[in-house]
Amino acid sequence: MTARADRPSHLGGVRAWVTFGLGVVGYGTAVLGRTTLGVAGLSAVEHFHARASIIATFVVLQLLVYAAMQIPAGVLLDRYGSRRMLTLGLATMGIGQIVMAFADSVTIAIPGRMILGAGDAFVFSSVIRLLPSWFPPRRVPIVTQFVGLSGQLGQIVSALPFAWLLDARGWRTAFLAVTLSALAAAALSWTFLRDRPPGIPAPVRPAVGMRANLRAAARHPGTLLGMWTHWTTCFAPMVFGMMWGFPYLTQGEGVSKPTASLLIGLLAVVGAIVGPMLGVLVQRHPLRRSNLVLAMVAAGLVPWLLVLLWPGPAPLWLLVALCAGLAVGGPGSAIGFDFARTFNPGHRLGAANAVVNLGGFTACVIATQLIGLVLDAAGDGPDYTLGQFRLAMAVQLPLYAVGIVGMYLTRGRARRVLAAQGQVVPPWREALRREWRARTRGLNRPRV
Repeated sequence: MTARADRPSHLGGVRAWVTFGLGVVGYGTAVLGRTTLGVAGLSAVEHFHARASIIATFVVLQLLVYAAMQIPAGVLLDRYGSRRMLTLGLATMGIGQIVMAFADSVTIAIPGRMILGAGDAFVFSSVIRLLPSWFPPRRVPIVTQFVGLSGQLGQIVSALPFAWLLDARGWRTAFLAVTLSALAAAALSWTFLRDRPPGIPAPVRPAVGMRANLRAAARHPGTLLGMWTHWTTCFAPMVFGMMWGFPYLTQGEGVSKPTASLLIGLLAVVGAIVGPMLGVLVQRHPLRRSNLVLAMVAAGLVPWLLVLLWPGPAPLWLLVALCAGLAVGGPGSAIGFDFARTFNPGHRLGAANAVVNLGGFTACVIATQLIGLVLDAAGDGPDYTLGQFRLAMAVQLPLYAVGIVGMYLTRGRARRVLAAQGQVVPPWREALRREWRARTRGLNRPRV
């Protein structure tokens, strides 16, 4: 009997891929709604007659609500399952978009973004929680990356069709279109999605209460490593795609709007290419996931340093390198959820994923608001110079540093937990020697 024959029939079958497809639609729709203001940022300044820091507050409050709802969302997800929570999240996001569509003042629009953030908090964790029930463990890292890819597609829709609709038909029509997409995705989730295959029992709930379950997840070094992974890889591409990338490119670097839209879309295209490759690497080298994360961080951090230090406007090739480097952060952040999955039992996976998700969005809130405050302090908008934009964007560098230090500290603790369980992570020199020996023996093995 082969391993494939022994595998339960529900794992990775047709119904599993249907479930995956529904999750992809839900998450892609959520990212579309989440990133609309990044494209509409300058239009929002004119629409609401507000300063840049006020428009940044839209995103900050949206993300603050998102972050604040992560823990309740994780606890509710463990109790009520993905189908209910994903439907609730998408429907709530639709309500928030309706408010944005008809808002004609800041006082109305801000609650709309907060409602959207509350709904968004349920979506990604709900989709991620479905995967271990429907796919074999070795395939979960790969399908997780494909879920992240759906988010990139949502960002492409935000950067191109939504931006076109906003220019061609105006504010209300563009946001009503996003509203309809969210409500349609919610209806699909409620009608067709199932938490687990027929006949498969729900995970056994622990004897301890929800608070104790959450505390155990939040204190585990593996969960914290996932949180700092998400922090370090996620915030910079999110800040760029959700709020400040489009204004920075068009006003700061002097790039045309169509070119800026293509550069923002590049975040999704590169992420789509890197994601599956990264999923395969995580599958093959699970003990080296943190090294992969650090490589993803360097891919975004190094181009940012070059752009910030470049004398005068950066050349187009460097802006392409920046967007491509930032793009790999999205797939890299998914590794944080893989840490949560492998270090936590199934009954507290929702809580662990919530803690991980809290990392990147907390950093994004801090960076988004700080950039707006620095812009307001440096100039009198809505027209800012390249120097003012670069000064504002530089506030991301300390957040990178905090995340990298957090990763190194928690990685050491997580590896000590693995060592106590009999799984020692070998040094690089020994690991490379073993890999070379294995490959050499494979090459010298007689072929039959």
